[in-house]
Amino acid sequence: MFATLKAAMFAGTLMMIAASAKAADIPSACTYLSGLVDPEAGPTFLASYPTVTAGSLHGVAFLYDNAVASIALIGCGETERARAIDDAIVWALAHDRAWHDGRLRNGYAAGAAKESPIEPVKRWDQETNRWRDDWYQAGSDTGNMAWAMLALLALDRVSPDAKYRDGAVKIGTWVAGHLDTRGAGGFTGGSKSPDSAPVDVTWKSTEHNTDLVAAFTLLARSTHDAVWSERATLAERFVQAMWDNSCGCFAVGTTDDGVTRSAMIALDAQISPLLALPGMAASPYAASLSTTEGHLRVRDGFTYSEAGRGVWTEGTAEVALLQRLEGHTREWTELTALVNAQRRPDGSFYATSPAPLPTGFGDANDPTIQSFYYPIPHLAPAAWAALAERGFNPFLASAGLPDKALPDR
Repeated sequence: MFATLKAAMFAGTLMMIAASAKAADIPSACTYLSGLVDPEAGPTFLASYPTVTAGSLHGVAFLYDNAVASIALIGCGETERARAIDDAIVWALAHDRAWHDGRLRNGYAAGAAKESPIEPVKRWDQETNRWRDDWYQAGSDTGNMAWAMLALLALDRVSPDAKYRDGAVKIGTWVAGHLDTRGAGGFTGGSKSPDSAPVDVTWKSTEHNTDLVAAFTLLARSTHDAVWSERATLAERFVQAMWDNSCGCFAVGTTDDGVTRSAMIALDAQISPLLALPGMAASPYAASLSTTEGHLRVRDGFTYSEAGRGVWTEGTAEVALLQRLEGHTREWTELTALVNAQRRPDGSFYATSPAPLPTGFGDANDPTIQSFYYPIPHLAPAAWAALAERGFNPFLASAGLPDKALPDR
């Protein structure tokens, strides 16, 4: 048995060496990401799935993907390239077709952001024989709003311009309207289209509230306005209330009633709090990393949730970043090799491999249908790979973990 174990470990080491050698032939994650943006082209949204030529993912630039890419570019030292994305976010805030209250859409058309009004990508409806909004892409998730705030405030920290801070304030003000008093409080999921009668999302997400803790905290430090610290505290209380000692894990959030906890184990809900919230990397919450290892580890990395066993490249890079910031160099090196094994010769990163990966959640447009990640190039894992490569924490817009307060500017 011991000999078999040694052989398996040796084989795994050879696989990682081979993956590293393969990765050496293609650009670093930072180099790949930088090559996607022309800083002279003006405000730009990057395609989330650049090789998709048809269907609902064709030509769409998801707000989250672009926000995390902007922060990663700052971590890579590419401030002007990050600015191109952040300028697109600011443009979208000012030129929406219906809303001027601080909300952004979950997705926009990829490319230059210069149209007024700016439109989300539409889907062809075969039943009605016309183009219509994708309810998710035209909607506004509070977690995605938080990432847009993080992107604007990351740029504000390294290249101060009032429009980025002011944009974050505007977004944060809209999110503040989704404060909930049910159960453990916190902020609800946001809203869905249509513009004429938007539908409020009443569930609450651990991940979204974690994102909001970080965004509100950065906003408090940028504006010196204590109201944002108060809102960060409200979101943090919700995250802490989602902790379950019996499994050593965070629940992913609540059901629509805003009270009942959803018990599914998903990677983001376990790892993001350790990266974003002060004290979370200490006991008892540190157990969520062990839970992630025990429930979500697959041979070539980590999976999205208990619903699937394939590699989720983005999440694997997220764990790699945490391991690096915790000072676990060996684990970071191994996970980085596994992330780089999910690449194409052009340097792009597959969302998952080798088969579609179920998330365990319903599709945003039709909850009765399972949502999946597909083995196609995706912007978000490239951004997280760059963050892990540089040891740059997107929740702080700097290196390190949040156990020490960031200095005021």
